[in-house]
Amino acid sequence: MRYGCLAVAVAAAVGCGQLGSTTATPKGGAAVRSGSGTGSADAAPAVPWTDALQAAADGEVAFALDLYARLTAAEKGNVFVSPYSIHAALALTATGAVGATRDQLAKALRLPPGDGGPAAAGDLGRYYARPRPDFTLAVANAVWGQAGYPWRPEWKALAAERFGGGFRDADFRARPAEERARINAWVSEQTRTRIPDLLQPPHVTDSTRMVLTNAVYFDGKWTDAFPKHATRPQPFTTPTGKVQAPLMTVEAHFRYAEGGGVQVVELPYRGGELSMLVILPASGEPKLTAEALKGWDATLSRELVRVTLPKFKHTLRAQPLPLLRDMGVVDALSPASADFGRMLAGKPEEPIFVANVVHQAFVDVTEEGTEAAAATAVVNNAPSPPPPRPKVFRADRPFAYLIRDTHKGTVLFAGRVVSP
Repeated sequence: MRYGCLAVAVAAAVGCGQLGSTTATPKGGAAVRSGSGTGSADAAPAVPWTDALQAAADGEVAFALDLYARLTAAEKGNVFVSPYSIHAALALTATGAVGATRDQLAKALRLPPGDGGPAAAGDLGRYYARPRPDFTLAVANAVWGQAGYPWRPEWKALAAERFGGGFRDADFRARPAEERARINAWVSEQTRTRIPDLLQPPHVTDSTRMVLTNAVYFDGKWTDAFPKHATRPQPFTTPTGKVQAPLMTVEAHFRYAEGGGVQVVELPYRGGELSMLVILPASGEPKLTAEALKGWDATLSRELVRVTLPKFKHTLRAQPLPLLRDMGVVDALSPASADFGRMLAGKPEEPIFVANVVHQAFVDVTEEGTEAAAATAVVNNAPSPPPPRPKVFRADRPFAYLIRDTHKGTVLFAGRVVSP
């Protein structure tokens, strides 16, 4: 029996106020807004925050920390990944699965119980697709399916309604190279050209029957920018020795915690909704667990902190498929046992299974932030005591970081810097 391949392709790009603002019209999709808000190709209307969304967000955080732990154990160097993007794409996949195939995906993704669990993960994207004045967060999903294949109309409608994932006919049988180029062009548009070649020739062949894509693009400015004049080359300690790296420094009031051989500081982006949580161990690898994260959140308090952080720019690929198998996703990856009965009508001659999960992410961290402003006022008061000495947070050695929703907890991106 012949089997059809389903590929899950996810891309993420992150900048800090320097990637620029554009309005792109993706091939085969609607315009994507950026600059003063967010947009998503084929996006459904945004939804309010509910208990169901919070349950989906809590599950995404647990999945994110598990994925990060497995990825950093497997990789020795720099790591950058969007757990949210992978979670969303696999949740969309799960909406078309039944039986053990669905249950294993739901368990690994920590989705809320019941048939509504995977769709609730799609609602997270609809929530984050609402416009904001202070930063750009664009979330886009698309489904590329073999023309003439027995796709269920109700599943295509669900993908569009709950995930904003418009269905596009493709001809992988006759034109795999052209369809791969078409999908890569769409991803490039969504990530503002930062990820132009997500799919490589082995990922799309004449056996491919569907590609599910998710792209996340974030461009935010620091609330407290790092002054450029304070950036200078300084030693950064890597596992193999010291290297020179541009280290940025800013002194301001941040939420800060320390204890157990770890320092943690929260660097907010303008608007206050998203932030970068930087975790700096005294030595070794920081353990990012749900328990540790909950403990840091409980002890973070506003302090005067002098933060030193390297500038860095990374484009990194990840191979989530073996990690997902270790997390219990087995049937979906096997042509003999995958069951996507909610996606396909009847019993097609070529049942499909997940053959590839492709992920690439771009991150660029610089001094850029909100425009600097200054005002001077002269007030005559009694002499005041000297200002307190700031806490010192100096990330001149390997550290971990999460870019997350400060209030809801959703982990959009996670990374480790071993060498800037």
